[in-house]
Formats: sequence, structure tokens, C-alpha cells
Amino acid sequence: MDMPTVEEKLAAVRDDLAERDGVLVAFSGGVDSSVVAAIAHDALGDDAVACTARSETLPEAELEDAKRVADEIGIRHELVTFSELDDPAFVANDEDRCYHCRTMRLGKMFETAERLGIDVVCDGTNADDVGSDHRPGLRAVEELDAYSPLLQHDVTKDEVRELAEHYDLSVADKPSMACLSSRIPTGLDVTDDRLSRIEQAEAMLRQWGFSQFRVRDHDGLARIEVDSDELSRALDEEFVAAARDHLTDVGFDHVTLDLHGYQTGSVSPDSESAEDEPLVEDVFETDYPTERT
Repeated sequence: MDMPTVEEKLAAVRDDLAERDGVLVAFSGGVDSSVVAAIAHDALGDDAVACTARSETLPEAELEDAKRVADEIGIRHELVTFSELDDPAFVANDEDRCYHCRTMRLGKMFETAERLGIDVVCDGTNADDVGSDHRPGLRAVEELDAYSPLLQHDVTKDEVRELAEHYDLSVADKPSMACLSSRIPTGLDVTDDRLSRIEQAEAMLRQWGFSQFRVRDHDGLARIEVDSDELSRALDEEFVAAARDHLTDVGFDHVTLDLHGYQTGSVSPDSESAEDEPLVEDVFETDYPTERT
């Protein structure tokens, strides 16, 4: 039996959503949730709603992106507000941090859906997410019974990007962007100060034109990760000086560059050996030397 094409999967998702009286899409403005929102709007028109929950872990730039993409799609866009920092379990930043966050965030989605008289809350989980490493956030999706149409119809990450291009979405090539708390190592409390300095540091990298990046916060030491193709730009003397000055101004004690480049999950790897440890060069140390023992 032939595997369904991406066009056939799109038709299946659209027909599936069209059978609903209405859906609310948990909408971050990333490529996955944007595709679900576009298909839902295509299938249901005004009976589809996108909802974004703003909190301390959502960068302002991402919120603005979500507003822009919702307008691009033409879907009604609701904004709600909550604080992950109200939950001590989230602040403690254990291995289930994403579970606590997703539970609160989706909880706000279900509250909004109930207020609007909508029975179904959709999220952007795709077929490739399920086989990934430790993903406690998916447990929250299952427990709250959110519906994942991309997963249900076996739409992969590559196919999601194809569908984004089909709908002419500006986020078709947008890099993945996890919440700001993912930059803080497991076991180190998530605080407003840490989230704020991470956001300000990453805003600076965005202004310099880097596309895929993270600023990891190791209790005052900033570890900059950029895509391997952009490492040479990160070593430019002008950028080095600007990054050193800006990141120390926003509260970091030391600023380093990871020569391995951007890697998902590198802030809290499950196991580290000597050869797997991040390769870090303190290229910013001229004025702010790093203590060595």
C-alpha cells in the first residue's frame, strides 16, 4: 500500500477539522501551530480561533510574530496571560519543567475555549515529536486531551514546512524556538531576572542577523550558541565587543561562545562525557577574565 502524499494528508486534516463545530488552536506563531491554524481557518473559517498565552517565558519578539502570522492567516486571535513563576514546581526547574509549563499553558487554552463555547483545543504536535527524546510536555497534551491533528494524520516536520509553503506562510523556514526557560540548566531555579537577561541577550543576537541561536544561562555565565554556519560571524571582533558589553550590561558575569555551535538540549544533556562536553571559547574574556582552577 502506497504511503499517503502530503497533499492527501492535508486533505485528511482539513476534512477532519471541518467536521468540528469549532476549534481553538494553541498558537505560538511557530511553524507547527501556524500550519494547524491555517488549515483550521481554511476548514472552518470564523469558527476557528488561534490563542496565544503570554507569560515570562515567551519573548516579546515571539509574541509580535504570533500576532503578525495570525493576521497573515486571517484567523481570529485571542491573547491570554498567565505566569509560570506562580508554580513552585515550574520554578524548581526539574526534568518535568516542560510538563508543568504545558499544563498551565494548555489550561488557559481550555479556559478560553470554554468561554467561547468551543469544544476542541488543538495543538501543533507532529508525527516526529513523539519519537523524540524526553518530552514531558507531550504528557500534558495527553492528560488534558488536547487534539493533535498533525500527529493524528502522521504529518512529519518536513511535511509541516511543505504545508507552510502551500499556505504561503512567512514562518515556513522559521527555526524552532523553545521557551526562554529552556536556556536554564535543570536544577537551577527559573527566575524573572534570568529570563529577562536571556531575552535581552537573544534580542541582541537577533538584531545582528543571526538566525538559529540560543544564549544559555549557566548561573551568570552566558554561553552563546549559533548555527555552525554562522560561527565565523560570531568571532568577528566588532560582534565580540558588542556582545561582551551588552551581555554584561544586562546582568551576565561572563560571556562565552560554544564552538560546537547550536545544539538542541545542550543546556542539560542527559549524560556528558569528556568528548561530549560543550567546547567553549571565552573569546570575550579580555576585559572580563574567567576564573580558572
